[in-house]
Amino acid sequence: MRAAFVEKLGSPEEIHFDELPAPRPGPTDVLVDVIATTVNPVDTFIRSGDFRTPLPFPFVVGRDVVGKVAEAGPGATGFAPGDLVWCNSLGHDGRQGAAAEQAVVPVERLYPLPAGVRPEDAVAVVHPAATACLALFTHGRVRPDETVLVAGAAGNVGSAAVLLAARAGARVVATASASDAPYVRSLGAAEVLDYRDPSLPGRLAEAAPGGVGLWIDTSGVNDLAIAVELLAPRGRIVLLAGPAARPVLPVGPLYQKDGSITGFVISHASVAELADAAVVVNRLLAAGLLRPRAAEVLPLSATAEAHRRMEKGELHGKRIVLRTGLAH
Repeated sequence: MRAAFVEKLGSPEEIHFDELPAPRPGPTDVLVDVIATTVNPVDTFIRSGDFRTPLPFPFVVGRDVVGKVAEAGPGATGFAPGDLVWCNSLGHDGRQGAAAEQAVVPVERLYPLPAGVRPEDAVAVVHPAATACLALFTHGRVRPDETVLVAGAAGNVGSAAVLLAARAGARVVATASASDAPYVRSLGAAEVLDYRDPSLPGRLAEAAPGGVGLWIDTSGVNDLAIAVELLAPRGRIVLLAGPAARPVLPVGPLYQKDGSITGFVISHASVAELADAAVVVNRLLAAGLLRPRAAEVLPLSATAEAHRRMEKGELHGKRIVLRTGLAH
């Protein structure tokens, strides 16, 4: 099969697109004919070695896959050849990735694709939407009677967080660029503030007079001084972006509010947590509520190019979808 893989950690130039032996499913695995995959920031962290995790070499890159079941192991019940399926947890912790013509998926990490959903749309949203779901519900314990602050609300994870929090009954205050404000409001945000506004802290305080119950910064800025100042009693801060961030934490005000801070990496999510998130993601996909704002479809052979563009900051929220069967 053709695959995008690395033989050692490093820059995008280490990604080769060539033939590899076709994988074989184990007793509780499903062999999937890949239709589409994508590139997430964490994929670049794994490929470069910035996020350390056990990897087999040659290592096929990529985490997310939508495809058709080719073959299921005898213990992989619930799936039959031809079923459309997806997974968002390949390519780390010893598992080969998705950027190939075929991928082996443990059955407990595989989910059915709802009828009528385009594979290109699904593969672009399943990772950021699951990230937002786990941040809000598993780690943030969001409640319908509180204010949720979503920073970076026009991005892939941020927009999903706005949608999910609003649908859960929370009042969402969001930060984004002024040009993105109409889009973020369309997702359910009650107020959208310009993150470049020099008076932003004061405007946030006015927008959340009772304090912020849950603070999620998907942009990675992680200004904990402002976050703690605006936190409601027993409010929560969930950190999920900004690996190089080193903010100052106002410890005294935090503990005097009974506040808490939780770090969250979806790569550490349990199988059960991912499955719970998949239920929510599938519900939104089936209802037509979850779709990429902007996507560009490229052939699988353009995997290295996609990694380069992401690392250079050229995508600006656009999702690159990598399709099998397309000529470069």
